[in-house]
Amino acid sequence: MRAVVVRRLGGPEVLEFTEIPVPRPGIGQVRVKVAAAGVNPVDAATRSGFLTEAGIIPPREVLGLGWDVAGTVDAVGDGVTGFAAGDAVIGLRDRPATTLGAYAGYVVLDADAIAAAPRTVSAVEAATLPLNALTALQALDLLDLPAGATVLVTGAAGAVGGYAVALAKARGFRVVAVAGSADEAPVRGFGAEIFVPRGDFLADRVRSEVPGGVDAALDTALLGLEALDAVANRGRFVVFAAGAAPIPLRGIKVAHVWIRADGAALGELATLADDGVLVPRIADTLPLDEAVKAHERLAAGGLRGRLALTNPIS
Repeated sequence: MRAVVVRRLGGPEVLEFTEIPVPRPGIGQVRVKVAAAGVNPVDAATRSGFLTEAGIIPPREVLGLGWDVAGTVDAVGDGVTGFAAGDAVIGLRDRPATTLGAYAGYVVLDADAIAAAPRTVSAVEAATLPLNALTALQALDLLDLPAGATVLVTGAAGAVGGYAVALAKARGFRVVAVAGSADEAPVRGFGAEIFVPRGDFLADRVRSEVPGGVDAALDTALLGLEALDAVANRGRFVVFAAGAAPIPLRGIKVAHVWIRADGAALGELATLADDGVLVPRIADTLPLDEAVKAHERLAAGGLRGRLALTNPIS
């Protein structure tokens, strides 16, 4: 089968196709025929070498790309009882140092890294759930706050931020969202009660809406100290990228969300998508053989929703 890999680090032009054997599932694993794979910033960070420089990926001669997958089960390994060939599934590959990712015709995942796909959305839309929605969910888990707490979400118009707003609202939090002025309507549609346009003196403007500061912040936009200053003393703050954690001033507990595969949680997210609580957003779809173009568009920025690679060539 054909797959997209990286043999040298750099810009989108370093992506290349390679012919490799169709992988076989081992004990407790499932092989998925890929229908759609999400294109995420972490893919660009892998390709460029940022994750290698940050010590997250060890030096490798070949790296696969693609964390998100939606498709159908093609084969199961020994010991797998919850899935069978033909099942529509979504899944997450959470080991970035492997030689094969979801940018391929087939991918093998542990059975506990997949879940039944949502019934009411397309495979392309479902492919945006694993990495982005799981990241938002696991970040909210780190807050460990009661319903009624006030949570600030920066980058609320982004893929992770939008899911974070919707999931926070579903948990009974009062959501304060930060995004560009043009994104106010959709962000309020995700569930934000208070909208603060992106710009200077963010903390002052948030505190004018929430005197004393918010109980916690999910800083998906990596604003750092600007967002931390909007959090109340002894509040909570979650950061979403290596090296982006601000100094934990005023007794604020700063945590980093490190995404991990979780099939049970993915199943819950699929249900929320079917219930309309989570609404996947697709910026565009491209065939796998246009992966370079997809990464060029990702680098250009300005996307609302995720790009997805479809119809992989097996």
